[in-house]
Amino acid sequence: MPTAAAERPAELPGRGPGPDRSSRSITLPRGTGRTAARIGALTVCQGALMVGFGLLITGPARGLWPMTVEDDVNEGFERARTGTLTTLSSFASEAGNTMTIIAITLLVCAGLILIPRLPMWRQAAFLAVAVSLQALVFLVITECVDRHRPEVDRLDASPPTSSYTSGHTGAATALYGGLAVLALSRLRGPWRRIVGGLLLLLPLMVAVARLYRGMHHPTDVVGGLVNGSLSLLIVGRALFVDGSVTAPADAGKDGGATAAGTTPAGATDSGASAAGGAVPAPSPATARADRGATPDKGRTVVIFNPTVTHEADREALRAVLARHGRTGAEFVETTAQDPGTGQTAAAVRDGAGLVVVCGGDGTLRAAADALAGSGVPLALVPCGTGNLLARNLGLPLSPTAALDAALRGTPHRIDLGRVEGDDLPGTHFAAMSGAGLDAAIMEHTDDRAKSVLGWPAYVLAGVGTLRTPRMRVTVRLDDATALHRTARMVLVGNVGTVQGGTTLLPAARPDDGLLDLLILDPRGVGGWIRALTTLLRGGAKAPQPTAVDTVTAQDGDRSGVPVEFFTFRRAELAFDAPQSRELDGDPVTPGRRLTAEVRPGALTVLLPTGGA
Repeated sequence: MPTAAAERPAELPGRGPGPDRSSRSITLPRGTGRTAARIGALTVCQGALMVGFGLLITGPARGLWPMTVEDDVNEGFERARTGTLTTLSSFASEAGNTMTIIAITLLVCAGLILIPRLPMWRQAAFLAVAVSLQALVFLVITECVDRHRPEVDRLDASPPTSSYTSGHTGAATALYGGLAVLALSRLRGPWRRIVGGLLLLLPLMVAVARLYRGMHHPTDVVGGLVNGSLSLLIVGRALFVDGSVTAPADAGKDGGATAAGTTPAGATDSGASAAGGAVPAPSPATARADRGATPDKGRTVVIFNPTVTHEADREALRAVLARHGRTGAEFVETTAQDPGTGQTAAAVRDGAGLVVVCGGDGTLRAAADALAGSGVPLALVPCGTGNLLARNLGLPLSPTAALDAALRGTPHRIDLGRVEGDDLPGTHFAAMSGAGLDAAIMEHTDDRAKSVLGWPAYVLAGVGTLRTPRMRVTVRLDDATALHRTARMVLVGNVGTVQGGTTLLPAARPDDGLLDLLILDPRGVGGWIRALTTLLRGGAKAPQPTAVDTVTAQDGDRSGVPVEFFTFRRAELAFDAPQSRELDGDPVTPGRRLTAEVRPGALTVLLPTGGA
């Protein structure tokens, strides 16, 4: 069984109590040497790759497409010039100018260190090192690759460096791409995607401006985009995913000290901790000290993960509950040993009329396991990294807005999945369970990366797991004939949409009495392109899943099919070798078997009008 440790990220920089500015440490973070060595080694590989590509396009491949049409592209931009476009291109090109990049990088890094209550050393290092590394690699490239600039009228003075690669484009990619990663991880609400999207557009605008102004060939700006992206990837993986550096702001936490105002594990949060005093941690049997002897059917119990639901968050949630007439709500925190199942079961046993769950998908899954079939309504407050069920139910991702919407809503019954396997006792999941690539990504995603970056940390972890070996799997859906497949990943879902609005299971609905199965088996670059195209097309255009009564016709050689969808009530999956497995984003013990079945209407959830 997964524990809360899998879901609990480290304390977010800039959140919660911390030391005052006068006591900020400048001690070199632990693990810096290992991380620097890793970054250095990968940067050497990056430089070798970029130089090799440059020597290829200026040597053996210069007579091949697309190099043979690059002059036509540059001449086409020259013919399309107008006064307005020239002015706009000047502004876009300036966004990648060396002095502009240096100034913005210094200002942002200074802000990350000086403005928050806890300095964001890791984020500042991520941005500064990524920008610096791409510049270093750029200088090495220009020394090794000699390429003349396009034979067109150039609108800027030609610097002495080689045309390959575009330094403006590489610097803009590292800076604005890094800012986009930080914006997507820190901002909340509708502006999050807007700001992130605009920042990601800036390097492309710089690239087009450099082509328009006749300063580079198309492959030069492509090289710049790749150079900047590789620098971001290398530094991001080293600082966030591998988790080998402990920043100064984390020293108190890593040393085992409890931050002021944080209730010790296992304690209830009934108001005493609001003053900042420590409350002795009661045992599970006494964790309900404030409860009366007679069960109160109107009692509200809030189960919260303390590492993602801080004191200020709890006070805000109390205010929302009070506005809805629930002034006696009791707050009970999860622990590493019990991520929510025991606390929720105790609340149901003691007559709670409403259970509010504050946490991520792991906390929700643990609580749902205890609520299954009880009829006690759940109010879901998303506070984690993925929050898949909340996204699919149409709840706001702001904790207070989600709670307010739930309390204004009405009870809806949704399905749960129940899964078991070798070394995996039977338990419920609310969103998704799977084996193979997705589970390997969960295993390799560092908790610190999730706390800093949010869900983009999964993307960084995914880069290192794309070479997860193909597995052989036998699939038996309900009473149909067994299917024999090879796959990179199998995913069972009660819902279909994941972060970024990507729909993996287009037909999945949380209240249709069915579960959905995705079998992903791309082969080669073409297979991955076909698979990604299928998954990105969305629900209406994606292939419809195969019903169980027609499954028998689907067996045979399916090696050319990168994506398959099925619907079922019960599935038995048997693998040829032990595979990584996950439940609602939490990795569990690897194994060779998974059995999943639907429990229709097992969970009662408060949803706003139009939800689910």
